[in-house]
Amino acid sequence: MEKKDLKSRILELSTELFAQVVRHRRHLHKNPELSYEEAQTASYVADRLDELGLAFTRGVGGHGLVAHIKGRNPDRALVALRADMDALPIHEENEVEYRSERPGIMHACGHDAHTASLLGVAGILSRITDAFEGTVRLIFQPSEERLPGGASLMIRDGVLQNPVPSAVVGQHVMPLIPAGKVGFRSGMYMASADELRLVFKGKGGHAAQPHQNIDPVMACAQTLVALQQVVSRHAHPATPSVLSFGRINSEGTYNVIPDEVEVLGTFRTLEEQWRYRAHELIRQVAEGTAAALGARCEVHINVGYPCLNNHPKLTDRLRKAACSYLGEENVMDLDLWMAAEDFAYYGQHTDACFYRLGTRNEEKGIIAPVHTPRFDIDEEALRIGSGLMSWLALQQLVFATESTEVL
Repeated sequence: MEKKDLKSRILELSTELFAQVVRHRRHLHKNPELSYEEAQTASYVADRLDELGLAFTRGVGGHGLVAHIKGRNPDRALVALRADMDALPIHEENEVEYRSERPGIMHACGHDAHTASLLGVAGILSRITDAFEGTVRLIFQPSEERLPGGASLMIRDGVLQNPVPSAVVGQHVMPLIPAGKVGFRSGMYMASADELRLVFKGKGGHAAQPHQNIDPVMACAQTLVALQQVVSRHAHPATPSVLSFGRINSEGTYNVIPDEVEVLGTFRTLEEQWRYRAHELIRQVAEGTAAALGARCEVHINVGYPCLNNHPKLTDRLRKAACSYLGEENVMDLDLWMAAEDFAYYGQHTDACFYRLGTRNEEKGIIAPVHTPRFDIDEEALRIGSGLMSWLALQQLVFATESTEVL
């Protein structure tokens, strides 16, 4: 099939399957499951793959599934596409027909749209297996939202083996980009993310007798201020870094100084060597500042996802392919993003590209950011979600089999 005819066929199938993809997304949105609990979501995906007659493996990295769609000469090349499946512990406030039916759990990061789009890819590619050479591996990944991350667990279970794919491609919704557009960024894109837990220990007592106590609250306060020096005076000015604290727990009250204060926070950066140097500095500053006030500080650092870097040549190639599918006016360049993604693990093992699918529609009032109770997507974006991923996968297969640039 000629490239022009192939694009037309994918566009036709995207339109034909659009209502089905929307149904998938709405079912998943109504029935969200938290990280490491996606059993029913996995069963729903398995049933849909069964209906398409696709062979798949369950239980990869937890509740993950892996399916393969084989074209002509399936052993010539392999590309992998990834969608995550888990939801967040957020109570939905949207008044829509497909509102979450599970109080306190919500698809507030668009993973329902990712899974629905990849099911759409399965529907498209399974109908045109005679039109491409090679194999497309579909990765339905659990547990992106919580450490250690489903990507690392699926990789542990061999999702990138036998054989190693020439590339892994991931798509993620972006409420800052209008529906109908997509965004790419080559090279450094998303931050590492480490969880910090600081425990300040002193000697509690009556607040009117501070000289008899060792005040962990004051040790905590001065340490949090001092820790900002880690970023402002130790990080290279050209290296984005964020050190934030979001929770302080203390059992004291108006007239009671507690024995202990717990603080939770996050450290993020876009440079791995500096990341681990910053860990050392956080320990030194926290322990030293607390000690200067007679208290102790225990520093616990839970190392999270690494920095996400999009392979430059792959990303540039896929950006060109997206332009040929959507038109150059609908393909944007992305800024650095200090959020983190376990998709970064895939890029440590093979070429990887993580791009953004626009879902914003101001006229419809769909403007809420991810991880908020009113997050939603303009479902018109799903017309692009499945078709573009299918197109990108096949163009990567062309490159892998022929070593030629795509149009």
